[in-house]
Amino acid sequence: MTAGTIVLLVGGFVVLILGGELLVRGGSNLGRAVGLSRLVIGLTIVAACTSAPEMAVTVAASLAGNPGLAVGNVVGSNIFNVLLILGASAVAAPLIVRSQLVRLDIPAMIGLTVVLLALALDGAVSVLDGVLLLLLLVAYTAWILRIGRRTEAAGAAGPGSAEPVGTPRGKAVLASVGLIAVGVALLVVGARWLVDAAVTVAGALGVSDLVIGLTVVAAGTSLPELATSVIAALRGERDIAVGNIVGSNIFNIGSVLGVAAVVSDGGVPVAASVVRFDLPVALAVAVALLPLAFTGFVLHRWEGALLVAYYGVYVVYLLLDAGGHDALPAFSATMIGFVLPLTALTLLTLAVYEWGRHRGTAAIARHGDGDDGP
Repeated sequence: MTAGTIVLLVGGFVVLILGGELLVRGGSNLGRAVGLSRLVIGLTIVAACTSAPEMAVTVAASLAGNPGLAVGNVVGSNIFNVLLILGASAVAAPLIVRSQLVRLDIPAMIGLTVVLLALALDGAVSVLDGVLLLLLLVAYTAWILRIGRRTEAAGAAGPGSAEPVGTPRGKAVLASVGLIAVGVALLVVGARWLVDAAVTVAGALGVSDLVIGLTVVAAGTSLPELATSVIAALRGERDIAVGNIVGSNIFNIGSVLGVAAVVSDGGVPVAASVVRFDLPVALAVAVALLPLAFTGFVLHRWEGALLVAYYGVYVVYLLLDAGGHDALPAFSATMIGFVLPLTALTLLTLAVYEWGRHRGTAAIARHGDGDDGP
């Protein structure tokens, strides 16, 4: 590894941290100024901004004739976002999960992933497919903004509101937009430096474009989300931390891949291995968030550590598969036959326990109300 590559890696990391801090501050201030909740800020403004590196890399790779890199970046980023970033954020500080995420936003992420998998079955995301993804994203964003406005208005009207609607002020809005613009610029620059350095190292190892996209480039372009979510969690902006991840995954499919398919000649080809393995993994990861969120509507540190561990398992599998290693069959059999079923059983047990506990609490509350009545 040359000195220049080390400088790019370190410099990119520092710039990303600074950009993430500015983006969290700007997004939070802007949301308060225009009367949006922190969750809606994370799902829309921050998510769209932190998806800027994915957009730049995916569109450029698609136009340059590297579809493996383009598709791998989006799919790999979505896996990285949930397993590593959300996991690391929960390890840094347990994350409270709003009921809206469980009822609306996580199912929307799952649904869009299912749509992408269905569209990719024919081996490509066509121009029309890209238009469909963009329209679905527009509909989702409008829906979330409408719900956010309605929720904030109700909260402001009711007693004891913890987050009243802010009054728009021109200077505050302009200052917040300025922070967001500078933060996004730093995120894009920092991510680009890190990706360039990482691709140089990975290319020297002889790894394919698809594997580079699924791992090195996906991790590099998702570092803005990592910086933003961890900083937000440590600063107590936990709605932004969680909303950023779910929203970024939705934007990655709807906006990033949608735009890449529309601007590319004939759409974006999707490798058969992505349809068989990586997209189903992305779908499974999205579905896995539901039982995690059900356990008290909190992502605990141990759950975050579990997500991080599974990302390590995923990367090990990709590297063993890419290298045709002799340990791959035994590794796969252990994961499929023991680790995954045990994890699924544990999460299911916890989800059923929490569901029963909440039902019991609700029944006690109803019984108490009945006793107090006339």
